[in-house]
Amino acid sequence: MMRTIPRRKKKSRKLRGRRLHAYGQQRQHRRSGRQGGFGKAGVKKHLWTWITAYDPDYFGRGRRGFKRPRAVVREVRTINVGDLERMLPDLLALGYAKEIEGGKLEVNLSEAGYDKLLGRGRVSKPLLVRVDLATEIAVRKLEKAGGSVITEEE
Repeated sequence: MMRTIPRRKKKSRKLRGRRLHAYGQQRQHRRSGRQGGFGKAGVKKHLWTWITAYDPDYFGRGRRGFKRPRAVVREVRTINVGDLERMLPDLLALGYAKEIEGGKLEVNLSEAGYDKLLGRGRVSKPLLVRVDLATEIAVRKLEKAGGSVITEEE
């Protein structure tokens, strides 16, 4: 006695013996001719809306605007007050810091390659810091510890 097999469990699901194989009309099951060409053919013509929706940078149009030249834009190298205190032994060894009278340390950050002193961290030693720019918080913290800041503006 032969039993019927449900369609989803049958090995071949390829609609053998059917002329159009569930594609409706014969022209709906052609190769690249149905989609408007091979590959990226037609992206400036009939497939333009596909490009604008799914690949807007294909023609390099996604990167617009003005970017300042690197020669003009100067990168400001910054250092925090807490990092400065941690780096004191290295700065002393390299000659960017030296001891002055009263147990203070004089640190020349401009020579060390730093442009601006920022105020994050803690300071426990009195430091005299030479730097181009410094934030108010950094100046306040150094003065509270018994030090001072000499900027290029003065």
